[in-house]
Amino acid sequence: MKYNPRIKLINNLSSAEKEIEKIGADPYSVKIMASKMIHSCIKMTFVEAKIAHIIKQEMLAIGGDAAVSRGILDFTDKNTDVILMGTHKQYKRLIKRLKKQPFDLSKIGEDIETILNNFENNNKIKNIKFKNSIKNKNYNLKIGEGTLIMGILNVSPDSFYDGGRYDEPEKAVERAKQMVSCGADIIDVGGESTRPGSDPVSLKEELNRTIPVIEAISSEIDVPISIDTYKSEVAEKAIQAGASIINDISGLGFDEKMAEVAAEYDVPVVIMHIRGTPGDMQKNPQYDDVISDILAFFRDRIKFAIDSGIDENKIIIDPGIGFGKTVEHNLEIIKKLREFKILGKPILIGTSRKSFIGAALKQENPGDRLEGTLATVAASVMNGADIVRVHDVKECGMAAGMIDAIVNKQQI
Repeated sequence: MKYNPRIKLINNLSSAEKEIEKIGADPYSVKIMASKMIHSCIKMTFVEAKIAHIIKQEMLAIGGDAAVSRGILDFTDKNTDVILMGTHKQYKRLIKRLKKQPFDLSKIGEDIETILNNFENNNKIKNIKFKNSIKNKNYNLKIGEGTLIMGILNVSPDSFYDGGRYDEPEKAVERAKQMVSCGADIIDVGGESTRPGSDPVSLKEELNRTIPVIEAISSEIDVPISIDTYKSEVAEKAIQAGASIINDISGLGFDEKMAEVAAEYDVPVVIMHIRGTPGDMQKNPQYDDVISDILAFFRDRIKFAIDSGIDENKIIIDPGIGFGKTVEHNLEIIKKLREFKILGKPILIGTSRKSFIGAALKQENPGDRLEGTLATVAASVMNGADIVRVHDVKECGMAAGMIDAIVNKQQI
């Protein structure tokens, strides 16, 4: 058909370059034009009036724009949030101009450059290589090649879904082997329930629950074991027993020695966002902007982790679905998950059978939430999740694999 106009949805530079190449454009022009095809909005918070004025004028000068509060324009506001609107070609010009400016504008230019580079490179395959030197085992998590599946192995009697099923080492070993046979890439062992309203358990009790299980399964499976804990002593004993990843719901915040343990043993660490503690986190959680607030938290904790000696290439982030969030917050996080790619870290998400699914689908029993879980896994992978933490490994693995095929994370 002649002409046949359509709207092309192009989300990254790689896709833009491929589309330009398809029409037979001059190879020299491909990269030049590709950056003109990607339009992004960048939001900044609490920007001083003088800086907001300069940024708006600079954006207008290069053909973009910037939204600021009305009070900035009539000089009644001292600060404002700012939303920049432009192509990546225009942002490159903006960055050069800002780096020559006074005040904090040079730093703002550097920050914009960093988030654009992280966002543009988020679809490249990255390797997280690590080992358990105690057990002499080497591992490599390939991020971006296909969604990784983290199988949940709860060994606490009061977990919200499968509490008490695998609290004996023999049962835990069989469950771990079953999950690996179904496609689990990581087995996540947890000995303390952190469901909303839960009470903490003693260090001794958590050690008694987790260490015998990790010792038992570490010699039976070839995939890495993560320890789901916020206690540094549990993490250290778990690593000595065979674990190779620390999954900390507190984002290294509840135990000041946790970062030291992760750095000493040079293992990957999952930094999760939480508001409050498991006991009180669901008591009317509020945010100015849930995505911006979580991003600020991650920036702070990532800096803390790196300053503590943790390898920046072994940091994984988890927005903490259900940990100090309303149903609406959880849904917004899944919808906007890709926005966390600006941090340049792999994204892990755990939605499996959680209460927000029950609220959305009116399913009070966690045992009835498989279909809802599959939908959240599919949406999360579509929106940028690299690792999904799940109870139902086979079913969720198939859902993730199908989305991987759709978004070209894997070759068919």
